Order: sequence, then C-alpha cells, then structure tokens
Amino acid sequence: MCDKMFSYHGDLNQHTMVQTGDKPFKCEVCDKSFSHHKNIKQHMMVHTGTKPFKCEVCDKGFSQCGNLEQHMRIHTGEKPFKCKVCDKGFSTFAHLERHMSIHTGEKPFKCDVCDKIFRQNEDLQMHMRIHTGEKTYKCEVCHKLFHHQGRLKTHTRIHTGEKPFQCEICGGIYRQSGNLKRHKRIHTGEKPFHCKVCDKMFNENGNLKLHMRIHTGEKPCKCEVCNKMFRYPGSLMRHIRICKGQK
Repeated sequence: MCDKMFSYHGDLNQHTMVQTGDKPFKCEVCDKSFSHHKNIKQHMMVHTGTKPFKCEVCDKGFSQCGNLEQHMRIHTGEKPFKCKVCDKGFSTFAHLERHMSIHTGEKPFKCDVCDKIFRQNEDLQMHMRIHTGEKTYKCEVCHKLFHHQGRLKTHTRIHTGEKPFQCEICGGIYRQSGNLKRHKRIHTGEKPFHCKVCDKMFNENGNLKLHMRIHTGEKPCKCEVCNKMFRYPGSLMRHIRICKGQK
C-alpha cells in the first residue's frame, strides 16, 4: 500500500485498517464504527456522559483529552493553524479547513430537496433537518427543541449566563464565538463581505444581504394596512407609524 515500516505488528494492523477503511469496532448504541478499540472506548463516553478531562480555568468537562486541549485555546487565545492565503489563525485544523473553502469558493455538498449547496457535509446534514422537521436536541431547562447540538449548546448559555468568548482588546464577553468575531471587526475595521455588483464592503454578511436589495429591487417587507412594499424592516416600521396615524 504505502511501504511504511512499523516496530510492532499491532501498529501495522491498526495502520492497515486506516488505509483500507476497515472499521470492525461497532458501537452498540448508535451503530457508528471505528478502526481501533481505543476510539470506540472514547466514543462510548458520549453515550455514558463520562467527562474525565476537566478545564482548570472554567471547570468544563470533556470526554476526550483532545477536546480539552482544543477548548483551552479559548482561554489562551492560541491559534496554531494559519491560513496560507490571508494569514488568519484558527484554534483547530477543522476550522481552518472550513475557512479555506471561503477562498476556493468550493461548495461540493448539495441538498437534493432545494438544491442549496454547502461547504461542509455537516452543514448539509444540519440543513436537511429543516426539510425533515427533525429536532433531536432538547433543552433540559425550557424543553425547546433544536435541529443541531451546537444550537442547543449555544441556547443553554442563556440559562447558565455563560459567556466564554472574551475580546482581548476591550474585555467584552459573548455567548457565541460568532458574536465575538463580529465585535472584533469594530476594532480591526475589517469588512470581509464584498458586493460583486458595486464593490461596496461590509463588516457583516447580513448587512451585505440587505444592501443587495438595492440591486435586485427586492422589497419583502409589506405594510398590512395599505399593502405598500419596503426594502428594509426599519423603513416599514417608520411607514406603519405614519400610515396608522392617518387612519
């Protein structure tokens, strides 16, 4: 296969299973398969809820040592994975890979229902739950249901008050990494979202989407009193106050 040499026969067997894709160790709970018994042992902690690896800063527990190491980068600010295109740093290799698709424009994962395309298979799988209506993740506090575990995790911070993401410039704290990322653009002046029609730049994707309505002529905001259409929610709200005052 690859002519790699090993000191021990067991290491060779494990390497061979990775090369061949053989996964003989199967989880009896969710049917997920693994190439090595150590991996299934770690995976079982997901089902049992065992979290033996604890963060010494915030006491958060993890089922795997590697997950704790990644988490610690939130506190240390370490970003060892650098983008070769824009020199941006990331705390995990997976985040770097996801970021790289921004530069390549590659979106190989397509929804068979609505033809929407995605950069990551995980994003497609989460999107598919919109069509199926599947909401498997439940908040134990308010019983709200979510399509994705990450959304539940973020939602739970509303109840706990946890804000683990801190701006190292001004000390502002946030529940979500995305909120911190958007906030930091205030300090850096970064405007990564570019209008392809007029070249105007924006610091948030939502602002770019609103701006695009100028070019498309889209007016999705409707006055229920007089049926007049508006480009922006703010314009509609101002109009409604005038419209209702005339009735």
